[in-house]
Amino acid sequence: MPVITPASQPVLARAEIEDRFHRFVLGLPDSSGGEPSPAELATLKRLESLSTRFDMRSLPRLPSVLPQLLRTLKSDDAAGGQLAKLVGRDPLMVGEVMRVTGSVYYRSAQPITSLQQAVVLLGQDGLRRMLTQHVMKPILQANAGALGHAAGARLWDHAERCAHACAWLGRNNGCDAFEAYLAGIIRHTGTGAVVRLLDQWMPTVDEPPSPGFLAGCAGLAARLSLQAAQYWELPSQVTDAMAAGHDPASPPSSPLGKALAMANLLAMAQLLAEHGRLPGDPDLHQGGAEPYAPALLARCRQDLKNNFPVTN
Repeated sequence: MPVITPASQPVLARAEIEDRFHRFVLGLPDSSGGEPSPAELATLKRLESLSTRFDMRSLPRLPSVLPQLLRTLKSDDAAGGQLAKLVGRDPLMVGEVMRVTGSVYYRSAQPITSLQQAVVLLGQDGLRRMLTQHVMKPILQANAGALGHAAGARLWDHAERCAHACAWLGRNNGCDAFEAYLAGIIRHTGTGAVVRLLDQWMPTVDEPPSPGFLAGCAGLAARLSLQAAQYWELPSQVTDAMAAGHDPASPPSSPLGKALAMANLLAMAQLLAEHGRLPGDPDLHQGGAEPYAPALLARCRQDLKNNFPVTN
């Protein structure tokens, strides 16, 4: 049971929040168990074996121009014409830029008649975020099978919150804002692959999966997320931050690694709270080992609440 502080804030361990999050994503009930059962251990072994043969080429493609575009967007001096020329090499990107700038939010007094006008209207920050979402949202929502549709939507909801929190925290410790946003977006890319595997190999038992089993699946998903990021040749700071989060006993040391680990937790808690899966306003400061002061985390959580309010 959660310990109640004098301020009446339930303190939830990171592992408990992660377990609740994965049950929410997969639509699973709580479990009174702990360690994986023999059947679950056998399933984890099978999943590990299958994951070693997972073909990254089965993921939706990244536009071939994306790496060059990401490098160009790192410069605040990049001209609109230069960016438009790069975007124009990919028809899907062109369509998305024109669609977004034609929305009510971006609609201007003068109609948009050229790609360069649309790129200038978006601005570099808007273009970064539009490209990230255009590329990553289909990947997270492309899960197949009985578990896939709801899981894909929930993973995308988490990705938006994680990216927002990671960029917010990154601004406070010297990270590149776009790299922080990108790291948050792709944090659970591999979870979609694990969802597809679970749809085929989830053990058929009367009891819901144990926390130990779901933790094993989460570790596998993190490794697949890292492999996907490396396959896509994303910035080294992003892949290094993801690699540092594999071993809970070795907390990340880089600024982006620290921001990503905390943003992941904050996004999980925010999404669970939005769906009534988290009691009250729990204390997420995990103790002296955490790299962020409680006051800073409180401001980040409030920013998440302001941008992703509870509507139910």
